Amino acid sequence: MRELYGLRDEQAIAKELNRPVASVRKMAEEIFQAAPRTGPWSAQEIQELKRYLGGTTLEIIARKLGRPAEEVGQQIEQLRSFQQSGRWTQEEIAEFKRLYGTRTDDDMALIFGRTLDSVKRLGARYCLAKDKAFVRRLTGSAATRMPRWDKEAIGMLVELYPKTANLDLAQKLNRSVKSVVSKAHNLGLKKEIERLREMGRENVGMRYRKTTIA
Repeated sequence: MRELYGLRDEQAIAKELNRPVASVRKMAEEIFQAAPRTGPWSAQEIQELKRYLGGTTLEIIARKLGRPAEEVGQQIEQLRSFQQSGRWTQEEIAEFKRLYGTRTDDDMALIFGRTLDSVKRLGARYCLAKDKAFVRRLTGSAATRMPRWDKEAIGMLVELYPKTANLDLAQKLNRSVKSVVSKAHNLGLKKEIERLREMGRENVGMRYRKTTIA
C-alpha cells in the first residue's frame, strides 16, 4: 500500500489488494496522517514530487509527501521556471521512456526540467505513444487511431521484425514502437536468436556508456 499509493490510482490499488476503494482511501488517510511539514524543500523531496507528478492528484501527492497541498502547488509552479538545455543522458532517456505513456507532455517537461518542444522531439525520435488507458482516462475518449495496417506494411513487418530493432521498424512504418510490438505479437512474430543476443549486448552497453544524446 505504501509503495503503490500515488503511483497507481485508487481503483487499481483496490483491485490488486482485493479491497474496496473506500477501504484503500481510508487506509491511506491513516497511514499518511502525520502533521504536514513546512519550510524549505530538500532535494530528495523535489525528486519525490517529480516521481508522482502527473500520475495522481495534487491532494494525494501532498498526502504522500506530508506537505500542505498549497505548498505542493507552489513547488510545482517553481519547477516551471527551471529549464535545462543540452543533451539528454542515457539515464534520463530510460526514465523518459518509462514515464512517457502515462504522463502528459506538459508534466514530462516539468519532471525533466525541459522545454515542451524538447519533450515532443524526444518522444518523436523514439516513436513513443501515450497508453490508450491513460488517454481514455484523461480525455474520456480513446486515443487517436493510427492508420490501419495494410498488406504492404504487414508484409514489411513480417519480413523485417525477426532481425530489425523495433525503433527502426517504427520509423520505417511511421508508427509507434508500441504499435509495432503489439502487431508483431498478434501475428506471432519472434526475434531471431542473434537479434535477441544483440539486444542484450546493446542494453548492457547502454548501462555503462557515458556518452549522451542531444
